[in-house]
This record gives sequence, structure tokens and C-alpha cells, in this order.
Amino acid sequence: MIDSEIIKNKKFFSLDVSRETSKDLMEYSSCIISKNKEINLISSSTEKSINTRHIQDSAQTIDFIDKKDIKICTDLGSGAGFPGIVLSILMKHKNPLFKVIFYEKSFHKSNFLREMSEKFKLNTEINQKNIFKEKDLETDVIISRAFKPLPKILEIASTNFKNYKYIVLYLGKSGKKILNDTLKKWTFDYEQKKSLTNQDSLIVKISNIEKKNG
Repeated sequence: MIDSEIIKNKKFFSLDVSRETSKDLMEYSSCIISKNKEINLISSSTEKSINTRHIQDSAQTIDFIDKKDIKICTDLGSGAGFPGIVLSILMKHKNPLFKVIFYEKSFHKSNFLREMSEKFKLNTEINQKNIFKEKDLETDVIISRAFKPLPKILEIASTNFKNYKYIVLYLGKSGKKILNDTLKKWTFDYEQKKSLTNQDSLIVKISNIEKKNG
């Protein structure tokens, strides 16, 4: 049984979520559970807690995304669509021009992202490509949930993107140490907030990155 409490409540964290948006999120959860029988989208151990473990977890980044100057968000290694599909569903009625670009090199997962985008009529662009081979990319926000370690994401941002405003990342229970270790080789500004779904995790917004010499 999927834990649907988050969908039953009108409040989605501090956000007012319409009945239609709630319905889309619940249906999206069901699609993942169904597809998970064919391809590995999420760990089977998290199926029963999908709305807490994956949907809510993805949705909490909306505070960094729902801004007037943010029109494009690029999701790296999105897999089943976390957080990109969730954000796209949340933003669909708030800002129809908001677009999510996905880079997911898996054929099957990319197809699933396309199916979800078509099903929910989302403003997306699905790229079945290796992000490491792409150059001169442009976006407003780079976001990644469980793709690569922080230093690798910073490398991608500085090497493969020619323009972006900031990066939004999830860090686990050793997040503070990871930030401090990464600051030994990089300089950047960052904001952090505690995860609403895991008390040991952090969500960080990183900007003005520059690699140190040596």
C-alpha cells in the first residue's frame, strides 16, 4: 500500500497544492510502482514509502526553483524523474513556461521520462545523452538528487555548462564534511537547509563556483 497521506492533504509542506496537482502526483507514484516491475526505477524496499521517500523528498527543492527569474531547470541523471518530474508537475499550473531539461543516458529510463511527460502534459526536454560529453549548455538551475558526488557535479557545471545561476544538490548525513572537504579545492557560496524527509540530510544551493589553482 502506497503511503498517500501527503497526497490526501492539501498542504504539501508549506505549499498550497491543487486537487489536480495532488492527483497527478499520486498517479505518477502509481506509474513508478507499476513500471518498477519491468525496469529498476527505485529500490523495491522504498515502494511502500514512495511518497515520503521520493515524492516529498523531490518536492522540497521547490523553494529554490519557484522564483521569477528561474525559467529552466536541468536535472542530471534523473532516473525515474526525481526531482525533475515532481518539480514539473508542481510548476505546471503555477508557471506553464517553466521547463525542465533531463539528461538520463539510460534508454529505458529516458523512455519512461518521455511517457510521464506526455501523460501529464509537462514542459520538458528529455535527452538520452551522457552529460559528460555535452558542451556549452545553458540553464538557470542545475539540479541533481542522486547522480554523482559534489566535486563531480561542480566539475560538470564548470566544464559542460557555459551559463547557469546556481546548483541545487542533496547531501547525506556527511554533507557538512563533504562541503568542507570540497571547499579545499573549490571556492563557492552556498545556502543550506535541513531535509524535511531525512533529519540527517541537507539540501544545498551552490553558486559562484571556481576551482582553486594547484
